[in-house]
Amino acid sequence: MKIHKLSDVQTSNVGENTRIWQFVVILKDAEIGANCNICANSFIENDVVIGNNVTVKSGVYLWDGIIIEDNVFIGPCVAFTNDKYPRSQQYPEKFPKTYVRRNASIGANATILPGLEIGESSIVGAGSVVTKDVPPHAIVAGNPARFVKWINDNEKN
Repeated sequence: MKIHKLSDVQTSNVGENTRIWQFVVILKDAEIGANCNICANSFIENDVVIGNNVTVKSGVYLWDGIIIEDNVFIGPCVAFTNDKYPRSQQYPEKFPKTYVRRNASIGANATILPGLEIGESSIVGAGSVVTKDVPPHAIVAGNPARFVKWINDNEKN
């Protein structure tokens, strides 16, 4: 495990061979899997679970209620949200769960609304605004994100 000296990692739940770069803040109850790469200027709240072999590029904030499975790629500046009706100083009793299923990829600057599921092996195009669940093996793009095509077996990793 490599934790940059300019990061603030409060959790002890970090897997082997995970790299955490400068200016990353990870709160005490977060769980980070093995062989992950958490890039600079990212923030991870308490009720967050990250699987193995996950890449979180720079400028990503993972709020309470986000679950990321194995082999996921999250591009730079992806914006996750966790409150359907945000108001200053008013918080829900429990935040909805957002799931990013294994082998999914989310392009740079995409916005993911709360309580959704990004399906296994799916791709969310850069800059997309995801307002509903993304099916497994689908490519979605746009604002709002719409189905583009299915990923066939030859295109899967």
